[in-house]
Amino acid sequence: MNIGLDMMGGDFAPLEAVKGIQQYVNEVSSPAFLFLTGDENTLNPLLREYNIPSSIVKVVHAPQVIGMHEHPTKALKEKQQSSIAVGFHLLATGKTDAFISAGNTGAMMVGALYSIKAIEGVLRPTISTIIPKENGGTGLLLDVGLNADCKPENLNQFATLGSLYASHILGIENPRVSLINIGEEEGKGNILVQAAYPLLKENKQINFVGNIEGRDIFLDKTDVMVCEGFTGNIILKLAESLFEITKQKQIKHEYFDRFNFENYGGTPVLGVAKPVIIGHGISHAKAFKNMIILAQKMIGTDLLGKMKTSFA
Repeated sequence: MNIGLDMMGGDFAPLEAVKGIQQYVNEVSSPAFLFLTGDENTLNPLLREYNIPSSIVKVVHAPQVIGMHEHPTKALKEKQQSSIAVGFHLLATGKTDAFISAGNTGAMMVGALYSIKAIEGVLRPTISTIIPKENGGTGLLLDVGLNADCKPENLNQFATLGSLYASHILGIENPRVSLINIGEEEGKGNILVQAAYPLLKENKQINFVGNIEGRDIFLDKTDVMVCEGFTGNIILKLAESLFEITKQKQIKHEYFDRFNFENYGGTPVLGVAKPVIIGHGISHAKAFKNMIILAQKMIGTDLLGKMKTSFA
C-alpha cells in the first residue's frame, strides 16, 4: 500500500506534515509506505530530526510549489515539477494508491478530474464533511461546495456515493439517507429537490428515509444528508463559525470539540477513480496524521472498487 503526500501544501508545511507522519508512525501498527513530494533539501533534514524511519518513506523531489491563490489550471500546466503535479503523476501512473494534500484546493480538484478522472458513470464528483451528532454519532453531509448548482441526477448520485462512504469508512450499517429541504413533506422545496425526491425514493442502492429540515442536521434522524453545494457550504461554514465561537468564549464541551476538523483530517473527493484527499490549508500535525489514516482505510476497504461496481 503506497500513499502519496504533498509535503509543501498548507500554511504550516512542511513542518506540520512531518510531525503528522511522526504521529502516524507512532500510532499505527502497520503503516503504509509514503511517497513524499516536495523539496528534498528542505524535507530530508526534517525527516531526520523527527526520526522518521527511512524504511517507510521516499522523498520524490519536487522543487516547485503551487501557492494557495494561484489559478489552478494555469499553475498545474506551468508548474509540472510542483509537489501537487508530481503527486498526481505518481497516482496516475500507479506508483501510489492515494494522494493527499493540504495545498491549493482548486489545483487538487483539477488534478483529480484530469489526471485520474471520474468513475465511469459518475456525472460529477462531490466532496463531503463529517457532521457530529448530539447523541455521539456521526453523520455525513454532501455536497459542501464543489457543485454549487446541481441537477436532480447529481443529488441522486451523491446519495449513492455518500451511502457507500458512510457504510465502509464510517462503519454505519445500512445508513439512512435524507434530502435537505425546507419541510419534511414530499412535495416541499424548490424545483431541484422536488425533482430529486422521486429519484432518491426509487434508488435501490440507498436507504432513503425522506426529507429533513435544517433543525434536524445535528440530531440522530439520518446518517447521510444530501444537498447541492451552495446549501452544503453554507451549513459547513456555519458549523465552523460555531466551533470558533465556542473557542473564543472558552465554552468547554466534548460535543463542540468534535467540530474540530483536525479530528477527521480532510475530505475525500468522492466519485473519482482513485482516493484523493484534500486537507484544510491550516492543517497541523493531527490533521495530516488523520488524512493518512483515512487514505489507508479507503485503500484497505476497496471503497473505490465498490463505488465503481455501483455505477457499472
